[in-house]
Amino acid sequence: MSYPGYPPCDGYPAFPGYPPTGQESVYPPAGQYPYPAVPGGFPPSGGGTFPAAPLNAGFPGAAGYSALGGYPASGGFPGAPQAGGMPPYPGGPGFAVPPTGPGFGSYPQQPPAQSYAGGGPAQIPGFPGGQVPSPMPGPPAAVVQYTQGTIQAAPNFDAGRDAEILRKAMKGFGTDEQAIINVVANRSNDQRQKIKAAFKTMYGKDLIKDLKSELSGNVEELILALFMPSTYYDAWSLRHAMKGAGTQESVLIEILCTRTNQEIREIVNCYKSEFGRDIEEDIRSDTSGHFERLLISMCQGNRDENQTVDYQKAQEDAQRLYQAGEGRLGTDESCFNMVLASRSFPQLKATVEAYSRIANRDLLSSIDREFSGNVERGLKTIVQCALNRPAFFAERLYYSMKGAGTDDSTLIRIVVTRSEIDLVQIKQMFTQMYQKTLATMIASDTSGDYRQLLLAIVGQ
Repeated sequence: MSYPGYPPCDGYPAFPGYPPTGQESVYPPAGQYPYPAVPGGFPPSGGGTFPAAPLNAGFPGAAGYSALGGYPASGGFPGAPQAGGMPPYPGGPGFAVPPTGPGFGSYPQQPPAQSYAGGGPAQIPGFPGGQVPSPMPGPPAAVVQYTQGTIQAAPNFDAGRDAEILRKAMKGFGTDEQAIINVVANRSNDQRQKIKAAFKTMYGKDLIKDLKSELSGNVEELILALFMPSTYYDAWSLRHAMKGAGTQESVLIEILCTRTNQEIREIVNCYKSEFGRDIEEDIRSDTSGHFERLLISMCQGNRDENQTVDYQKAQEDAQRLYQAGEGRLGTDESCFNMVLASRSFPQLKATVEAYSRIANRDLLSSIDREFSGNVERGLKTIVQCALNRPAFFAERLYYSMKGAGTDDSTLIRIVVTRSEIDLVQIKQMFTQMYQKTLATMIASDTSGDYRQLLLAIVGQ
């Protein structure tokens, strides 16, 4: 499947930097929309980590999950435990040993090895009141370095040399796909933008147009995605999800419910500047009800980013959520929206812990009982990211390939967007959750140069 709009067709916005002849412009302008060296962090800017998970925390297998978008099926999470006890851990094939520490149903907790900034909230037995500051505050966002991407900036980088390699690979009869793969899979997004500029300077030709003339199908889609500026790729994906008949709600959820404040704000600005449209207006015209409200909340990019966990507030929020759902007839949807859209991810993690004590049921299970459809999936995504962001993306990747056929757009989008952030952790979680490696599943579900490039990005 190729991207519409590369080059533009049927009125679809032009791919930036590759307009029709006579309408050339350069995207992005100097200093505009590069993928930030530190995009706010996971957890968001300000430092801090999620509390470490027990080393023997269990991971769900495929059995308890729905084929619909990789979200847990109804009943896939454990039911209510005995009063005062932990939720019963599901048995059967595909499940690991039940966790002995604080648990959140069957959803895996954040892996203990983290590369994010600073230290996590203090680990305190029981549920103390009041604020407990992080024992070691994180460094400023500007100095946070990500080391969990499978793609790192190439040392001794020479944009002109890479441009020459790509030119030779496409010149004459036939195409040297391996040479192209060797370059694009081993350069950061920022370096690829420099290669694109150097190619036009050296040869007076547009690199993307040359690549399109030499490639086709999924490998073309993957390489075009790799050459998009990262912020633009998210904005383009959102526009594509809402354009024309139908709406790809899972794409809206995946992007808007998982990005940091800084990333969201840049996406919203890029969406306006590149497509001349207001993303909130497009969301209102394509969605409705409580799902629309949740996405509009996400578009604000105003989630609290204070990494200090207020345990008293977590207790109060947990009680509030219980009274808005399980503790009443009907559901106060606005209460769930308010808490899940505004609290920091470490704060939400503490709230999930408190909720399981109050309700004798994990929060994901309660959302499953109280909501349905897209708003249910959106709320679950936020909770899943608070508990373990890499596990959420591992789950999405698994269901993009499970069963007959492959959802190539989802596979490409996640591999590309997480390749410089946390794809190493996603791979680790994938293996623990599904008892097979991500590379093994990609190899069995794809073929040719497309498979080779995906495996070059993901690594073994």
